[in-house]
Amino acid sequence: MADGSPQYTVDEALVAMGFGKFQILVLAYAGMGWVSEAMEMMLLSFVGPAVQSAWGLSSEQESLITSVVFAGTLVGSYSWGIVSDKYGRRKGFLITAIVTSGAGFLSALSPNYTSLLVLRCMVGVGLGGGPVLLSWFLEFIPAPNRGTWMVIFSAFWTVGTILEASLAWLVMPNLGWRWLLALSSLPSSLLLVFYWVAPESPRYLCLTGRTTEAINILEKVASMNGTKLPSGNLVSDLKIELPENSTPSEATRLISPTDKEDLTPKEMDSNVGGISSLLTLLSPKLIRSTLLLWVVFFGNAFSYYGLVLLTTELSSGHSTCTPSPIQSDKAMNTSYRDVFITSFAEFPGLLISAATVDKLGRKLSMSSMFFLCCIFLLPLVVHQSQGLTTILLFGARICITGSFTIVFIYAPEIYPTSVRTTGVGIASAMGRIGGMVCPLVAVGLVHGCHQTASILLFEIIIFLSGICVLLFPFETKGLELSDTILDSKTQRQ
Repeated sequence: MADGSPQYTVDEALVAMGFGKFQILVLAYAGMGWVSEAMEMMLLSFVGPAVQSAWGLSSEQESLITSVVFAGTLVGSYSWGIVSDKYGRRKGFLITAIVTSGAGFLSALSPNYTSLLVLRCMVGVGLGGGPVLLSWFLEFIPAPNRGTWMVIFSAFWTVGTILEASLAWLVMPNLGWRWLLALSSLPSSLLLVFYWVAPESPRYLCLTGRTTEAINILEKVASMNGTKLPSGNLVSDLKIELPENSTPSEATRLISPTDKEDLTPKEMDSNVGGISSLLTLLSPKLIRSTLLLWVVFFGNAFSYYGLVLLTTELSSGHSTCTPSPIQSDKAMNTSYRDVFITSFAEFPGLLISAATVDKLGRKLSMSSMFFLCCIFLLPLVVHQSQGLTTILLFGARICITGSFTIVFIYAPEIYPTSVRTTGVGIASAMGRIGGMVCPLVAVGLVHGCHQTASILLFEIIIFLSGICVLLFPFETKGLELSDTILDSKTQRQ
């Protein structure tokens, strides 16, 4: 502030303008992408058994239909994070929408098993861009109510799961799995239709030196929200220095790279293959948070998708360990019904997350959800009645939805703008590995009459995930997002 002019950051501007009509439109657009990803993921529990019956596949081949999707997202999560950190959030989710909608529709026309695997893998690559939309929306939300609005954003995932369960219940018995694949690809197409109105993240623009463009977008936010921008000049957190007499907190030391490690816009352009970003994530300041986050994402994804698949498997008669290569219509209807019912468990999970995330904090809320999930699953180590099984899976789904919701809030909060989508993307990729492995457990072990071993493995992974949450080095509740360095005012919150 050499010229004496007042300065303000993007965070300060967002707080001054509040959450209004502009953010509602951003929420609707990003939410549609979340609905799309949820539908594409949920349909895996329906398409696998249907294709197995139609094409006479083995249980291993059925599991592979699910696993290749997660293999694709493993690649996509890393790739799209790097693209959006280097070229902008808009370019990141444009490419992912094209890939997801195109491959999703074409997979409905698959003539054979091999082509289905290839196209579903491509769908997975597109779905890997989900964290880009998450970070994009996050960067428009004022810090004081960020947790609550991120929970509301997560509700779109629940809407997608219920929509897919309803669609499967209606479409599968009458039209078959191909129609389900085709109809499920429509939401991602809407991202392309409305792409032209989606703004770039002003935080990203500010960090890359495009301050004028950032101000133009912030002025639109102020206009639509009926408020005004703060007076002065817009600056990035990168240019804000901590007062000499301030003492950095643990959060500062861990979140904020040292001067030598800061990524300037010029250095971001030379971030070949994302190596620089990856090294930042694994730097001494961030490595503990990064590694723990990877484990938690793995445990969350493994548990969430595993519970979805378990609902189908345990509802279809496999829990009684009686081989039945072709499921009866009655068993399939039971499966649709139970998946539909357990999908509604996500609403209580979201409500609990909203009630606790900004009051108890991210760490306590997440760890509690993990440990409660263990309690709900424990009785399933032995065979239970159909009704009790559904109730227990309902409770477990509440808990794992809550933990998954909160970790998607926590993850982008611990990283600076320069590596935010890369960090969340790689963490999400670790989760995809969990998604790749879980079909082999939820389907393979149950099919092989090893339900007890399957549930015990879930118990171990979920419990360890809860322990890792407790080991996170700091709490992010109430902290503003940073570009590279948190200002002293933020540290005291």
